[in-house]
Amino acid sequence: MSYDPPPSPGQQPPHGEEPNGEQQPYPPYGQPYGQPYGQPYGQQPYGQPYGQQPWGAPPSQSVMAIISLVTGIIGLLFCGCFVLSITALVLGILGKKEISESNGAKTGRGLAQAGFILGIVGIAIGLLYWILIVVSNVAFYDY
Repeated sequence: MSYDPPPSPGQQPPHGEEPNGEQQPYPPYGQPYGQPYGQPYGQQPYGQPYGQQPWGAPPSQSVMAIISLVTGIIGLLFCGCFVLSITALVLGILGKKEISESNGAKTGRGLAQAGFILGIVGIAIGLLYWILIVVSNVAFYDY
């Protein structure tokens, strides 16, 4: 066995050795290398990052996305009423914006997208409906 002299006061000791030359024991079971001693495995040292939900709390659904989907479906059923389809379109846009700004705290992007698309389809069908009504009324009247 060779003798290694202890490091001088300004030098760092080799990995796994104390400054006085003694060997450090292995870290406790489950404690990874580089993790400060006494800190539980996997725990962040400074708490939650800004804007994130606490661990274990599920993200919530966006209410605007749900209302957008519902008004889009009802707007398709009542094709002549543009109010519900326009509401679905606007709430779909606002719902997607709210979800993207929440940094994962809210979900429902698919619901908002579906409401947006149903709003566009409802407006298109409503326009076609009113155009057909006007054309059919003009065609049946002789001037």
